[in-house]
Order: sequence, then C-alpha cells, then structure tokens
Amino acid sequence: MKASPQRAAKFNKLSSHQFDLVVIGGGITGAGVALDAASRGLDVLLLERNDFASGTSSKSTKLIHGGLRYLKNLEIGLVREVGKERAVVHEIAPHLVRPEKMLLPLVEGGSLGRLTTSMALWVYDFLADVEGDDKRVMLSKEETIAHEPLVRKDILTGGGFYAEYRTDDARLTIENIKTAERHGATALNYTEATDFVYNDDGIITAVVCHDRFMDETYTVKTKHVISSTGPWVDELREVDHSMTERHVFLSKGVHIVVARERLPLKHAVYFDVEDGRMFFAIPRLRCTYIGTTDTPYKGDTNAIPTYIEDVEYLLKGTNAIFPGVDLKIEDVESSWAGVRPLIFEEGKDASEMSRKDEIFESKSGLLSIAGGKLTGYRKMAERVVDRLGKQMQSYGGKLKKTHTEEIDLTGGPFSDFEAVLAYEKEIAAQLEDASLAPDRAAYLVSNYGKQSPEIIRAATKRTEGTDVARLACAEAAWCIENELTLYPIDWVERRSGRLYFDMPSIQPVLEEVLAVFSEAYLYTEADLQAERDKITAAIKWVSEFEAAPEGTVVPGQQTT
Repeated sequence: MKASPQRAAKFNKLSSHQFDLVVIGGGITGAGVALDAASRGLDVLLLERNDFASGTSSKSTKLIHGGLRYLKNLEIGLVREVGKERAVVHEIAPHLVRPEKMLLPLVEGGSLGRLTTSMALWVYDFLADVEGDDKRVMLSKEETIAHEPLVRKDILTGGGFYAEYRTDDARLTIENIKTAERHGATALNYTEATDFVYNDDGIITAVVCHDRFMDETYTVKTKHVISSTGPWVDELREVDHSMTERHVFLSKGVHIVVARERLPLKHAVYFDVEDGRMFFAIPRLRCTYIGTTDTPYKGDTNAIPTYIEDVEYLLKGTNAIFPGVDLKIEDVESSWAGVRPLIFEEGKDASEMSRKDEIFESKSGLLSIAGGKLTGYRKMAERVVDRLGKQMQSYGGKLKKTHTEEIDLTGGPFSDFEAVLAYEKEIAAQLEDASLAPDRAAYLVSNYGKQSPEIIRAATKRTEGTDVARLACAEAAWCIENELTLYPIDWVERRSGRLYFDMPSIQPVLEEVLAVFSEAYLYTEADLQAERDKITAAIKWVSEFEAAPEGTVVPGQQTT
C-alpha cells in the first residue's frame, strides 16, 4: 500500500515544523479543540491513533440533547449549558443536527407522574431557552395513542412532547475536523502519540508519534499538548507520570438496530423500563435504533462487545412498552457498544455519575480533558483552550476569544432547517437527472450537506455498474480524497454509517468499493483480501452475539 499525496505532504511537514499545539485524540472533543484553537489563530496538529471518531464518538445515542434525566440528579448547570448548546450546534450544521420531537409516554408506576413531568419539561425548556413550537406539550392518554398507536395502552396515563436534535456523531466529528483544517489545522488519523519529550524543566517540548499506516515514527515539536482521548485519557497521563486520585470510570452503553418495519414508530420515543432506567427508540431512515445500557466496563477499550444479555435487556424493555411488535433477537440487524469516560465518584452507580467534564493539568504542561457529553463538545473545547490561554500568559502569549458558535461546519451553510429540506429536493432532482437513485437524497444531504453535488458529479462519470454501485463508488472515492479515509471499513462504518443503519446495502456494492480503495492505495491481492475480511468480521461483530463471561456485570444487575 502507499500513502496518498495529501497524507505524505502532511508527514513531510512534521519533522521540520514546530506547532503551537498538538491535540491528541480525534473524537468529537479533540475535533472541537482543534477547530477552537485553529480558529483562534494557533498552528494545530491533531493526532488520532485509529480512525477519527472510532471510539466513543461513533457509539453514542446520536442525540444533541439537554439530558432531561440529569434534572433528576439536580445537575441544573449541566442541563442549562447543554440545553442551550443544542441550538448552537444545530445552527452551525442544520443538515447534520436535525430537530427531533421526542414523545415521552407516561405510564402507571413510571419514574415520572403527569405533574412532575409537566414541571420537569417546563424547567427543561426554561433552562435551555426553548421557544415557539419546540416548547413542551402535555398530552392526554388518547392524544398520546393517536401520536403513537404502538404504545402500550393498559398502563398509559398520558404523555408529553419535547424538543431534541438527532445527529450522526461520527459525521459531526469529521466535519469539525475538516472545518479545523480549513482554519489551518493539520489532522492525521492512524497516527499514535506514543511518548513525550521534555526539556530540563520537565516541560513537554515534543510528541513522539507513530504512523501506523506506513509504519514510520516522527518526533513533532510543539509548545503545548492537549489530550482529549476519552476512555484512554488516563493512559496518556500514565505516560506523562501525572496520574492522580481523580481518574476515569468507564461505563458501557449498547444500542441495537432493527428494521423500521419491525418497529414502525411515528416519532422518537423516550420511555420507562422496569428497572427505573429509560430508553430511547429513534427512527432513522430505514431503521429504528434502541438504547442504551449503562454498566461498568473493565475490558478491552478497543473492542467493546455487545453481549446477548445486553440485547435481551433492550428487547425486553422495548417489548414492554410496545407489546404488539414482539421483537426478537433475530430482528436485530446491527448494534454498537461504546464506553462513556466518566469522572469516577466513590459510592455512585454508573448511571448516577455526573456527565460533567473535568480538566487535569500536569506539571509538564499536559492538559487532559475527560467526561462530558456529545452535546457539550464545543463548550468543552472552549474551556480547555481557555485553560491553554492561561499557560500562554505565563510567557507573555495571548489568545483570542472563541467564536466557534459563528463558524458553519463544512457541508453548510444553511439558513435554517427549512433550507435543508428544500435542498434535499434539489439533490433528489439532480440524482434523477443523472439516472441515479433519487431516494438517496436525504441520506446524502444529512451526511454531506452541500458537498453532495460533488459526489453526484463523480458518479455520473462512472459508466460501469448499477446506479447504486456508481453512487457508492463515487461517495467512497470522494471520502478518500476529502475525508482522510484510509480503509474500506472506515467508509462502511463511519463515513457512510452503512454498518449500523443500512446493512443490506453493503454486500451489493462491496467489491466495487474495494476496487476504489485498491486503486487509490495500490493494494496487493493480499491487501484486498485483508480489507474484505475486516468488513466481514465487522458485520459479524455487530450482528452476532455471545453470552457475557461469568462475573461480567450485565444490564439489570446492581452496578456499584
């Protein structure tokens, strides 16, 4: 295999260049930090040891939400901040962050009664500055059934509607990284930070990194380092010899995906289950996904399994509120499991631990940020870069104020969500004119926004294969060229989301897509087979489940 000219040029820069800041970790927090710092004028390098968003940032519930349940823990400040952030993130990427009305059924014996729910939703709206049609609406039992006929009727007492936003977490991460690059940042995936170089005063002056794609090592000079590595943040603190009693606790969350016809919901639903937790069931194109679990995790953070017990727990809770669908394990097309890097709190259950973020600063100058929520990524980035600004002040440096709330992400801009919907119609017409699949318009716009025509134009230049294959190949080639996509599995899982939300679409285009990567990276036959095997293994990993090993804490058990 060979590196692309763009990637090779980036590595040529590393050895002879000193950066203002190296950001380690290419999830949503690191992506946000890179954009925040670069947009303030810093020369930034972002390093990710696997693919961008390959950890927690592609394994969330994929909601930009205020966290209604955090009101129960009286985390008022957290709810206020992330509640307001929903609107900000929607405004900078309305094609990616879409309004989602959430139905909250009220049931006998549920965690919230009608009065409590009404008050909680009112407080939620107040803290988040929700206005107009997005304000909460309380429903009678009959109105709730009319909105969602599948809901269980014998224990239903009413319901409520409130506003959230749905996203694709991996795409949101990637668009932040691309936007950071537009502001001068350099981003490299499959490049692992392995060590630090210190001066005589014990201050970090360089980062040793390993290019896992070409198997080469570089020493990169830098003035500052921020670690935003999520579940791996303590690993780098160990490398830096700066661990303290404050550490990360990993909580595993599992989601499952079923075909839309097996759970044909009219709305996203947030509902009670018998152990006191609450699930989301969220329609998305041809699927509905359900989650999540919340259990301690102490295994391999690079391969987090979904166990039969996880799936059965989610199915049981879903069937209890939608009894007519009778979902079975055979209905589960796909799944994902990730870990939340929470700040450990003694004596608390995993679900009770705060989702607040925290910054650790070591004597070497290393800044590490952990905890937090997907929704709050921009404010987390702002806080840690502000902290960096204080380091800079010690030697007379000065940092501009953040303005990322005004920066449209790549794929935009759009004036509002109505403009996004109008644009989808334009893309459908372009697809039809090109004899391609017009039903892919919503998918293309939600993934790529105003970058979609570039993919369509590339597809029209392809003469071989079905219209579906031509479009898929053009999309894959565009992602190789524009989104640092090194391996076919990166495209299948994170650039396109097919591994989770469109599993049946993979096999019909797989060989053509593999050929696109083979041409770009000069695969040997052995390389080609290895990439084919990776995708086969990934499909098995997300769709076939084993029992949890003895001693594993599974959902429904006490998790302290």
